[in-house]
Amino acid sequence: MYQDVLALFASIADAVGESLREVSDWGPSGLRDGQYGADLVADRIVLEALAEAGLSALSEESGLTVRGGDAMVIVDPLDGSTNASHGVPWYATSLCLADEHGAAVGLVRNQASGVTYTAVRGGGAWCGSVQLSASPCEDLADAFIGLSGLPPRHLGWRQFRAFGAVALDLCLVASGGLDGFIDCSVDAHGVWDYAAGVLICHEAGASVVDAQGRDLLVRDPALRRTPVAAARPELLAQMLAVRTTFA
Repeated sequence: MYQDVLALFASIADAVGESLREVSDWGPSGLRDGQYGADLVADRIVLEALAEAGLSALSEESGLTVRGGDAMVIVDPLDGSTNASHGVPWYATSLCLADEHGAAVGLVRNQASGVTYTAVRGGGAWCGSVQLSASPCEDLADAFIGLSGLPPRHLGWRQFRAFGAVALDLCLVASGGLDGFIDCSVDAHGVWDYAAGVLICHEAGASVVDAQGRDLLVRDPALRRTPVAAARPELLAQMLAVRTTFA
């Protein structure tokens, strides 16, 4: 079953990518702040495919669509849409199947490059045919960290980067490109931003938690979280210690 879901996710990501290549107007949708017309184009494609498959959906752009059963696809049709609107090649389609046991299948496709990260619960994390493994970094002073939001001060890392698409940022932690990720904003991210990335991180040996210790995998579109990810538990403890010193 899970491999069938993964194949469905890949076909959805293919269709979204094809549609984005045809987009000529990358301006705002005019419906809400931070939403672009391209977000709605991508969302329509995702929702149509999930409806045909009979799956419930929780989407950033259209909220909750329930079709029965415990399984639900948590989706950000276009994570990093501001990047996309400015021609920055770091934006993705993120899909995660959640069942009664938690996150089960995840796919994140960088729509600018085609690079695809996947995971099935208990089956490891993958980029194509390459199995992913988080870095061995245990010390924040040695760490290369991804950020979202602006920290009030230097938090003790070796270097940092701010890329602008949480789903892909978490996949970098899973692949060892980043040693960790800190959300320096306050409850700015919905579950669609990170659900697939969390599963991919976990299957690669990394940890992802909410800065305030709350459940990350929620099904309420109104809830927001503050994810922090690290390659190793020792690094995570240091990152949480500094993240909890500011609101």
